[in-house]
Amino acid sequence: MNLVLQGLGDCMPRLERIAALTAPQRVVRISDTAIRCEGITYSVALRQTIEVAAHAAQLDATYMMGVHKLDEFKLVAMDMDSTLITIECIDEIADMQGLKPQVSEITEAAMRGELDFSASLRKRVALLKGLDASALERVYTERLQLSPGAEAMLAAVQRAGLKTLLVSGGFTFFTSRLKERLGLDYTLANELEIVDGKLTGEVLGEIVDAEVKKRTVEECCAKLGISTGEAIVMGDGANDLKMMGVAGMSVAFRAKPVVREQASVALNFVGLDGILNLLA
Repeated sequence: MNLVLQGLGDCMPRLERIAALTAPQRVVRISDTAIRCEGITYSVALRQTIEVAAHAAQLDATYMMGVHKLDEFKLVAMDMDSTLITIECIDEIADMQGLKPQVSEITEAAMRGELDFSASLRKRVALLKGLDASALERVYTERLQLSPGAEAMLAAVQRAGLKTLLVSGGFTFFTSRLKERLGLDYTLANELEIVDGKLTGEVLGEIVDAEVKKRTVEECCAKLGISTGEAIVMGDGANDLKMMGVAGMSVAFRAKPVVREQASVALNFVGLDGILNLLA
């Protein structure tokens, strides 16, 4: 069993301190901000101790059997809102209507898995009825930012020949722009109905919920002629769990507790490029 520890900034003293708790056979320095403790003796009690200590030191700790390589994977599938990007687009659109607190509250509950995603999305979109469609462009240009490490991660996986899929319970207005901007291979999201330049408060077609996300990952893998075990899937909310569940590596990025508990990798402090330290 190996343990990868990583953090931000001048974190090597903290990394070495936590590493010493594992009594490893060997410590490999991956970079200035990441190390791999190899040949540790695993126990539930030790894992709990390490996770508490690492979190207090603002470090991410990932247990792995052996050493995995990037070329073992062929696809990276990502959620968009609060994963590839830092915002929840619907909350920022709602802010243009002065309704951000009401919509954000529903969004948070849905991401925690407390509400049915499809019903909650329709409820939130209905509140946007009458909003000028130009608000979408304002959100994209003024508020949308990529998550830390997103560009470095994408550059590395694309250079290694992996395909990329952005599958989102958000909206095509944003996924289509990100596809072009980042050179993504595939995207899927919900389409907002716009009539006479204004949002109608309706979503066109099938809602991209947890089941659709999972099906999309499976279909994409089938199209590429690979197994879902050759996919890395990243998300942050409860509606990402099904697609993460079929992946060879599931990554919870600054995620809700229910997602962190079920993912094979949880990145709470480092950026999306933290997955690169896990893959030789």
